[in-house]
Amino acid sequence: MTTKCGDLYVLHHKEDWIEQLRAIDKLLISSGIFVSPKGILQRTGSIGLSLVVWAACGILSMLGALCYAELGTVVPKSGAEYQYFKEAFGSTLKSLQDIPAFIYVWTATLVMKPASMAIISLTTAEYLVKPFFSHCPTPDITVKLIAAFTLCTITYINCYSVKMATSIQNIFTAAKLFVILIIVVGGAQKFLQGNTQYLETGFESSTSSFSDIATAFYNGLWAYDGWNNLNYVTEEIVNPSV
Repeated sequence: MTTKCGDLYVLHHKEDWIEQLRAIDKLLISSGIFVSPKGILQRTGSIGLSLVVWAACGILSMLGALCYAELGTVVPKSGAEYQYFKEAFGSTLKSLQDIPAFIYVWTATLVMKPASMAIISLTTAEYLVKPFFSHCPTPDITVKLIAAFTLCTITYINCYSVKMATSIQNIFTAAKLFVILIIVVGGAQKFLQGNTQYLETGFESSTSSFSDIATAFYNGLWAYDGWNNLNYVTEEIVNPSV
């Protein structure tokens, strides 16, 4: 919500820490957590190395989140990277301070964010189609058409009503948490039953290729992605330094 003060519009501080946790929860738990495990295991070649990659990606993401938490209190402005680029280059390139920030926003708007949404839509379509083609490969054209329809539907809902979009997002977030709970409980049950034959292989058949390990890290970091999104609405947070 905004209020007009003269020629400027000022954002209201309305999000408390509970709403912030909900926002992070919605953004952090995405389709990446369901897609990345396969890619990491294929690239690393072993259970042991894949677990090391998962742990390393978690540590890197935590360090990044802590850095962004500090930046959000030092530069309490909405816009995240856009504002940080302006602050970083403003003292040395006063007349050009907006250029690096603009280049980042341009890249994020036209390349990074659409690519991420395309992957999420394709993943959704793949999971929707797979039950109907359990014994044969899923047709690419079918997956792409459903992905395009999904993307258009999401865009329409967000344009039509923010409240409706939030409600749908809450439902899907709850569904994702429920699915993850089923996976965790089922895995723990199998582990307690003594199904540890895959863990016993350890680092056997681990890859020695740096490109494969780098790709595994890419998959892992994508699964953890979302920890930086809260900084885009810093000005709407009540007392962001707490």
